[in-house]
Amino acid sequence: MNTLRQDSLAGIVVFLVALPLCLGIAQASGLPPFVGLLTGIIGGLVVTALSPSRFAVSGPAAGLVTIVVAAIESLGSFSLFLMALVLAGVLQLLFGILRAGRFISLVPASVIKGMLAAIGILLIMQQIPVALGTAEETGLAEVVQGNAAFSVTAIAVAAGGLLVLWLWGSPLIRRVKSLRWIPGPLIAVLLGCVTTLLLTHFAPQQLAALPRITLPAFGSLGDLLGELESPAWSAWRNPSVWVVAVTLALVASLETLLSQEALKKLRPQNPPPSPNREMVAQGVGNLLSGVLGAMPITAVIVRSSVNVSNGAQSKLSIFIHGVLLLICGLWFSGLLTLIPLASLAAVLLYTGYKLATPRLFIEQFRQGRRSTSRSSPPSAGLSPAACWRGSGLVLPPRWHSASGAAIATRCSWRATMTTTCCASSRI
Repeated sequence: MNTLRQDSLAGIVVFLVALPLCLGIAQASGLPPFVGLLTGIIGGLVVTALSPSRFAVSGPAAGLVTIVVAAIESLGSFSLFLMALVLAGVLQLLFGILRAGRFISLVPASVIKGMLAAIGILLIMQQIPVALGTAEETGLAEVVQGNAAFSVTAIAVAAGGLLVLWLWGSPLIRRVKSLRWIPGPLIAVLLGCVTTLLLTHFAPQQLAALPRITLPAFGSLGDLLGELESPAWSAWRNPSVWVVAVTLALVASLETLLSQEALKKLRPQNPPPSPNREMVAQGVGNLLSGVLGAMPITAVIVRSSVNVSNGAQSKLSIFIHGVLLLICGLWFSGLLTLIPLASLAAVLLYTGYKLATPRLFIEQFRQGRRSTSRSSPPSAGLSPAACWRGSGLVLPPRWHSASGAAIATRCSWRATMTTTCCASSRI
């Protein structure tokens, strides 16, 4: 109880950061926004209870958006995807039991950076039509060809959100102590909500040009669960389902462990959290997500770093964030329908830019041709129409000395695996 004040403040701030991201990631995945909320709730309550880390926040990750979209399209239904997610959770449990977490050190950092850049580029490509206010099924190709109708209102909202996010990350705002704890994504979303209210009162005819979140009204947890799909249990023998399951298990595990490694530098924990126990916690979370009809879960570094930077002392802060997401989804869903999709697109566009910032490519280039050649293929082999059938992920040999013996690891996935399978460790 001595840390209640610090943990409460940190939990509230993490909730304010997580709310727009949960909604936006679900929307970008082509799923109802409340699915993103449920995923955040499972990550905040269930995974936190089992995780050995006191500070790592788990929830839906932007880096898995392209995998979710492509997997659902490949399998043909969300229920088949949920079955794959259940199997992925089981595989993660096995990873933890078999102590596979130690193999994270064999992945070259340059390969990870290349995949982060790739997913950032894909996020930008995916969200440009949404920010322009085009029809729901409109893709980037139609926008480039000039065959899409734009909405000036949506463009203005998205541009305003991007401006806010840029200003909030500038040194000018960082110098103001009273504004540091207010997350930029929340301000961007609030700006969109204010626009919705102004249009409702002064220009209702323009509301149709500003698509917004749609959420059913939930009176209880049972009502929420009643809106969710169930896994196609009979599909567990389907080879395509297993391909997706293995992909999700490997990618989610890698992203989680990378987030844990980054979090160690921000807030060391003694003793350090066991990566194998973390795999078990994540496996249970993804297993439950698949059963309940939610999305894949990973540990996410940005929400975790917000938790640490706002003075979190224990897991209580993460539990508070999960409870607030639950309360918001059950009793304040009407307020969430004020959020324009263009505002969420602005948050994801900014996220994509942070993942694929030009500085990353410049730094890799300066490190030399060997490093650049590792990070280039994942980001260069992008295809917005076929991200699931990308050129494959190749981990070059990395020699790791142990007891005088050199261990070489070379791992390649076939063309059914996306080139952008590992990115949400920064989200």
